Amino acid sequence: MGLGGIERMTDLATQLVVALAAVLQFIIGLALAMGSVYIGLKMFDKLTKGVNEWDEIKKGNIAVGIMLAAIIIAIATVVQSGVLSITKYIDPTKSLGVIGIGVLVGMVNLLIAIAAAIVAIYIAVRVFDKITKDIDEMKEIAAGNVSVAVIMAGVLIAVSFVISAAVAGFSNVLNANDIAAGLGL
Repeated sequence: MGLGGIERMTDLATQLVVALAAVLQFIIGLALAMGSVYIGLKMFDKLTKGVNEWDEIKKGNIAVGIMLAAIIIAIATVVQSGVLSITKYIDPTKSLGVIGIGVLVGMVNLLIAIAAAIVAIYIAVRVFDKITKDIDEMKEIAAGNVSVAVIMAGVLIAVSFVISAAVAGFSNVLNANDIAAGLGL
């Protein structure tokens, strides 16, 4: 086999590794997205004690649907930063040591992102509740008050954007390349 044939095989192998890395990133992202949806559903259930969300949705309660969607979007927005910190190191041009450390660092960032999302949403709901003393938001949402749901959804999504930026900044502190270099990998 000539030199050109070896180069083509090397290019093909590199493309295959890149394609496999992309598939792995997709699978990780999908699994974490579904986990985020699950967390969002459980969180909404905790925030709306005494309300059966699925019964309300079956009845056509748009306010409950808006809130549920906002919580899922808010959590997914924050968790996205954690997912990016995992998948950015799944790169065939990096050493296995850097990839391994990158995945571990990414998992730590992801756990921080999930915790930050849950805490931020909980605090946002509670602070909004304190600001609007003469409105019981959850009772209004359960009753189908779309106006309250839209405002609450806006608050949750806005908070998630800010928390997402903070999580992304934290992922820059824990850098797998620096850790690998410090460990001599």
